[in-house]
Amino acid sequence: MVSIDDVRTAAVRLHGVTVRTPLLRADALDAICGGQIWLKPECLQRTGSFKIRGAYNRLAAMTAAERARGVVAFSSGNHAQGVALAARLLGIDATIVMPSDAPAVKVDATRDYGADVVFYDRSTEDRAAVAARLAAVTGATVVPSYDDPHIVAGQGTAGLEVGEQLAAAGVVADLALVCCGGGGLASGFAVGSGLPVITVEPTGYDDVARSLSGGAIVPVDSPRATICDALQTLVTVPLTFDILRDHGTTGVAVTDAEAAQAVGFAFRTLKLVVEPGGAVALAAALTGRVDLRGKTAVVVLSGGNVDADIFAHCLAA
Repeated sequence: MVSIDDVRTAAVRLHGVTVRTPLLRADALDAICGGQIWLKPECLQRTGSFKIRGAYNRLAAMTAAERARGVVAFSSGNHAQGVALAARLLGIDATIVMPSDAPAVKVDATRDYGADVVFYDRSTEDRAAVAARLAAVTGATVVPSYDDPHIVAGQGTAGLEVGEQLAAAGVVADLALVCCGGGGLASGFAVGSGLPVITVEPTGYDDVARSLSGGAIVPVDSPRATICDALQTLVTVPLTFDILRDHGTTGVAVTDAEAAQAVGFAFRTLKLVVEPGGAVALAAALTGRVDLRGKTAVVVLSGGNVDADIFAHCLAA
């Protein structure tokens, strides 16, 4: 399990590396939700998402011998960029396994940070198996996107910041809505903030919500296309599931159309660029999927790496 002390240790490692993203308010959002909403825009984080938090914490914890052998990660883009930048900052060679249909903006950024990119077919290949084969050849360390205590602790620093920021404002929040793929951010946020967390996933990929509801891990049963590319994980893992379960977490899902509308709302009203997968928590607030009337809630905007064509589609939704 991951403790608050692990998150605090991660915060020390990340000091001066990551951005302490602000907490923002918007009267229009409060009016729609009927509550007091505080936004944590991790789209303003280095690499455009929260992922640098966990990636840097994991790589910084490696031994000199491990660093010399390099790292391999697998990701549709945000974890890829986080690992790539962390590796560059720490002088580590990085290879990232990415789906062939990953957004070009994420592929280009991953390469710009200095990592080598190896593509795989999302429909026919297992990305973890591809990464394991590459690591076996070089002796590199595989850096998963959420199945690692250091990753979870690093992501938890976003929640730690929220707790400190709310306390400084004299505010006590009732809950937090957190975008969820494999549960690394959500579980870390629960530990770091101490707040009750509601996970938000795309419809069809709401395996974490269904797992929490049923008390046991269940995978996505019918994978399908979604504009929320950052959240297309097929199954959670005991590490994140156990943390979420022990914190009494529940979950909801939103449609692609609702995520797209949230992207448009964030741009027009909040003046923020958010990718669909990073906007699902906002979508749950805007649609009333989670009733926030009379409540004080934190809504995490987890990423802003979106291709221009998808962004244009969302603005027209």
